[in-house]
Amino acid sequence: MKFYRRWQPVSALTFDLDDTLYDNRVVIVRAEQQLLDWLASHCPPMEAFSWALWQEIRQQVMEQDPRLVGFVTEIRRAQIKFAATRCGLSDFAAQQLANDAVEFFLFERSNFSVPDEAIETLAALAANYPLLAITNGNVDCDRLGLTPYFMHVLQAGPDGKAKPDLAMFTKAKHLLDVDPENILHVGDHLKADVRGAKLAGFKACWINETKQPLTKQRHATLLPDVEISHLS
Repeated sequence: MKFYRRWQPVSALTFDLDDTLYDNRVVIVRAEQQLLDWLASHCPPMEAFSWALWQEIRQQVMEQDPRLVGFVTEIRRAQIKFAATRCGLSDFAAQQLANDAVEFFLFERSNFSVPDEAIETLAALAANYPLLAITNGNVDCDRLGLTPYFMHVLQAGPDGKAKPDLAMFTKAKHLLDVDPENILHVGDHLKADVRGAKLAGFKACWINETKQPLTKQRHATLLPDVEISHLS
């Protein structure tokens, strides 16, 4: 544990979810492949789509509608619809395929177990502090058993622009009814979590699992208050 600023007690905590409470990279890689297999079975021409083409389509839909930026579920929906129309489906059929595909992906995206370490840490903290989740992702906290530990779960899209935008941090502050300097935000990402939290006036706890010092991190623009190497 490293302290970068003089420590003062906090009254509440907010948590990032993906890659903070669990390894989201493994989950997403698996779910992405399952989605590609699903799409190939429901729209065979998509089997020929390369990863580079999928990324090109993703970029195209965001350029066509910049409001999608940061809203991961709606980007995926638009991306699949665009691909389906490219395969010759009608607008209606493409939209239906996209909706079904997103529903499938969201199920698989939350089809895992949160590590015991994270559950035990949240349980210990929730017994003494109000906790709130702030995520740019779309994981289903009910299915993962995380909901009981959080007063609220704020998600990019329904609850505001993606971190590091201040929208969800501001909403968290109001929901907790705590001065921002008395809230500690815990997360793994130096830009989305640390920068976003510090600009909102929160304290920031950076979970550094990279084994690289802060000075070697390309997203390090604002100092966290404290750095830890693992959640517990």
